[in-house]
Amino acid sequence: MLAKTFAAAVQGIDAITVTVEVVVDKGIGYTIVGLPDAAVKEAGERIQTALSQSGQEWPRRHTVVNLSPADVRKEGAAYDLPMAICILAANERIPATELADYVMIGELSLDGSVLPVKGVLPMAIMARKAGYKGIIVPRANETEAAVVNDINIYGVDHLSQVVDFFNGTGQIEPTVVNTREEFAKGADLGGLDFSDVKGQENVKRAFEVACAGGHNILLVGPPGSGKSMMAKRLPSIMPPLTLAEALETTKIHSVAGKLSRGSMLMTTRPFRAPHHTISPVALVGGGSTPMPGEISLAHNGVLFLDEFPEFNRSVLEVMRQPLEDRRISICRARYSIDYPAGFMLVASMNPCPCGYYNHPTKECTCAPGAVQRYLGRISGPLLDRIDIQVEIMPVPFEELSSQRDGEASKSIRERVVEARHIQSARYAGTPGVFCNAQMTSKMLAEHARPDSEGLDMLRMAMERFDMSARAYDRILKVARTIADLDKSTEVKSHHIAEAISYRNLDRSNWGSQTVKFV
Repeated sequence: MLAKTFAAAVQGIDAITVTVEVVVDKGIGYTIVGLPDAAVKEAGERIQTALSQSGQEWPRRHTVVNLSPADVRKEGAAYDLPMAICILAANERIPATELADYVMIGELSLDGSVLPVKGVLPMAIMARKAGYKGIIVPRANETEAAVVNDINIYGVDHLSQVVDFFNGTGQIEPTVVNTREEFAKGADLGGLDFSDVKGQENVKRAFEVACAGGHNILLVGPPGSGKSMMAKRLPSIMPPLTLAEALETTKIHSVAGKLSRGSMLMTTRPFRAPHHTISPVALVGGGSTPMPGEISLAHNGVLFLDEFPEFNRSVLEVMRQPLEDRRISICRARYSIDYPAGFMLVASMNPCPCGYYNHPTKECTCAPGAVQRYLGRISGPLLDRIDIQVEIMPVPFEELSSQRDGEASKSIRERVVEARHIQSARYAGTPGVFCNAQMTSKMLAEHARPDSEGLDMLRMAMERFDMSARAYDRILKVARTIADLDKSTEVKSHHIAEAISYRNLDRSNWGSQTVKFV
């Protein structure tokens, strides 16, 4: 007898339908076809034992399992449950009439328990789009799948529950989640707050500007000046996730298997901080079994690279294209996959190998030219994609010992959100542009043209500090953001002045001066 049901396979961050067909016929043996990997081939032993432990019987005839489409490689153990149910239907142990109305996913334990799998959210979205009546998932994944409305989500713990469900001898209550209500409930600041940071008002301001315009930022300062501490608080002042952003972000983390049991939509922006020993594949994604990398896991959030020059040169260079396109294309001989990569880059570094160049009290012990060679580990094209470069100095004792709290993240976030609303209205008619950091040269001429005083100031700064040509556009973009924070329709001279102060590394004499700034 032929029986048919449906499963799902993840490609990128989306899912496709996989048809599971089983024929039980004359003969002896078990055959699985449809380009299965090792985990899928081993499913026969798991299913046979799980059926036995659940009081069911493995067919004593030749069993052929086909996974269609045959040209798509099937990976992982998520096909165990649909294959087991389909084998029972082909063996006439359960009716096969309703199987075509459901998508089933889940790994089987030897005792028949249904174990969680990765990528349930995109599978549930696919099932709804395809018009299926419901989707049967492991209990541990039910809240993740229930984010998707207009489709019945059935969470199960054991194979016998599914058998009873199709036999009509048992019921499974659909899981219902009010997505918008739960999302609104979880969308709070929580966690780390900028009120804990003593002093460093200029750096806080730089972070505010960076978040308001979506600018990448580089922090340069000696050890212990608070670079990592402030970077970790950056998500608390970023605009809250929209429902669409939360759904896309959760899909990525679902595919990567990063969601905890019982989790639903992500309500806070991701913050990823990989170690400097990370490989290029781990950063951008890919591998023999394609998985999202750190830049995709940081989508709609922050990618923090501490000790920036210590990263391997090849690792840093692979970020150049994703920083511009906000997507990463993984192309291999057997597959080609696109992952979203719209992240905000926050990098930090010491000013020199010893860490004390330009320090107000400690002497730099580096050899002449060492500072410039240290900075030279970061390529010009990559540095070109970082709009804001700010130096950090140690906090004086008086500010460290002060009992007065700094400005709270909530207040800073309100200003950031207002600036983003201005930009959303400005670029409403331009597809692919959401913030000032994404402006083209043509858009700069239209929206960020400074007044005559500001233009003179910019010309003087470019000549005096011998700034490179790449600094020109970056200064205008940042100045436009500062003007938005001021609710100004024009870019004025004081906006230009502040933007110039955020381009320290573009100064030709940076790294060669010996005078300390106190």
